[in-house]
Amino acid sequence: MPRGRAANYDDQREMILEQAAQLFARRGYSATSMNQVAEACGLSKASLYHYYRDKYAMLVCIAEDHVTRLAALIEDEQVRQLQGEARLRHLIQRIVEEYADAQSAHRVLTEDVKFLEDDDRRRVLDKERVVVEGFARAVAESGKLDGSKNMAGMAKPLTMLLFGMINWMFTWMRPDGELNYSAMGPVVADLFLGGLPNVKPPGLVVPSFTPALSPSSLAPPPANRQGAEAGA
Repeated sequence: MPRGRAANYDDQREMILEQAAQLFARRGYSATSMNQVAEACGLSKASLYHYYRDKYAMLVCIAEDHVTRLAALIEDEQVRQLQGEARLRHLIQRIVEEYADAQSAHRVLTEDVKFLEDDDRRRVLDKERVVVEGFARAVAESGKLDGSKNMAGMAKPLTMLLFGMINWMFTWMRPDGELNYSAMGPVVADLFLGGLPNVKPPGLVVPSFTPALSPSSLAPPPANRQGAEAGA
């Protein structure tokens, strides 16, 4: 007879994914072995294969589970009665708090999606688009943008700028720091919503000066995942 599943099978699968996500985030997907995942989980390698057929299956689950939770958040917000600025503020707060407990999974989604096979990557990216489009609608309906037709196409670029703030918080936020994700939600909303009324369509306003930016100030965070994180 085939071997039945243990009563804690689902809990074990979730624990394995959490440990794998931490290793992928810290070491990189390519540099992490099944042996290392098994050791982190306190399991034998043979036991690990009882839950996941290989390392790639874990990667797919980590990326898809994370983006599925974000997409579900968007769907949940659509049935709420909040409108305008209040809706966007609430959406920002919820997604910032969601990232608080998913830092490793988010880092994997951000940096390791390139390792997914075409069909898997397409499925994950389609769900990411649902998240972006949901935020873009909230931005467009916030009442903070100039209502002229010149601003009609700016909701999605502004949404991507918003995610630029949120997506990299994990590189400097410390779990034991004075700031936490719940406290930072309103700060992100204030900063973003406070700037929206001042946005002008590109090409209509020419800056009177060009800020001096060094190349390093435009560079992404260091690629070395095992380096120490900066304090808040």
